[in-house]
Amino acid sequence: MIGRSVGVAVLTAGFVAGACAQDVPGIEICTVEKTMERRTSCLQSNVNFLHATIGKLALDHQTKLDAANRQIESLKAAVVALQKTVEQLQAAQKKTDAPAAKDAAKDVAPAKDGAK
Repeated sequence: MIGRSVGVAVLTAGFVAGACAQDVPGIEICTVEKTMERRTSCLQSNVNFLHATIGKLALDHQTKLDAANRQIESLKAAVVALQKTVEQLQAAQKKTDAPAAKDAAKDVAPAKDGAK
C-alpha cells in the first residue's frame, strides 16, 4: 500500500514538473525550425532570455558587492576603534610603569662600603 502511494506521488510530481517546465523560458535550439521567421523569433527569444538573465545576475552581484563593501567599512571602523583602545592601554601601562620604577629606585638602599 505504501509503495503504491509513493509511486503515485512520484508520477504526480513528475507530471507537474513536466507541465511547469513548458512555461519556463530558457535557451531553445533554434536549428530545428524550418522557416526563417520562426528561427529568427526563436533566436530573438534566446537573446531576450540572456539579456534578462544577465540583468538579474548583474543586480545580484552588485547587491553582494555593496554588502561586502559595507562590511569592509564596518570592519575598518572596528580596527580603528581597537587601535585607539590599544594606544590608550599602552599609555596607561606606561603611566603605571613609570611611578613603579621610581618607587623601586627608592626602595633600593645604597650599599655600605664596609659590608661584604
